Amino acid sequence: MTDNQTDHDGTGSTGGNGDNGGDGGTRELSIGEVAARTGLSIDTLRFYEREGILANPVRRGPGGRRIYAEHDIHWLNLCAILRASDMPIPAIRRLTDLARAGDGNERERLALLREHQSRIGERIAELHRCLDLINHKVAVYEDYFAEHEGDAEAKPEVEPAGCDAIL
Repeated sequence: MTDNQTDHDGTGSTGGNGDNGGDGGTRELSIGEVAARTGLSIDTLRFYEREGILANPVRRGPGGRRIYAEHDIHWLNLCAILRASDMPIPAIRRLTDLARAGDGNERERLALLREHQSRIGERIAELHRCLDLINHKVAVYEDYFAEHEGDAEAKPEVEPAGCDAIL
């Protein structure tokens, strides 16, 4: 990378020539090694390649075997985190396209990530509401069985007081 190019995403990409190496001396990695290091299956790696969400095109070695570089690991780890947080594939593809394009679109990348950040915050709030209800239900059942301690056959014929019919 030249001094005026930045690598905000850890892709190793400058939006340039599509070369997947060029970083001098980086060890080539097989698809199996990449799968082991990222925790992604080989099928998932192939899927990501087909979907266009790898920061750089995957090079091919003798016999057509895929060859990855270290920067691919960093990008794939980012993609795995984004997927685990339910970012849709088209949004990851858009982020990838922006990263490949290089400098000048950082505001668009930021907007994309902020939108996802907002969705995650909403989901966390929803999960907290779910957890509150579950905590309440656990407490109701624990109280019921604490009142009937020693009675091994104690089973409520109806929901313990305070339990909704949901559980």
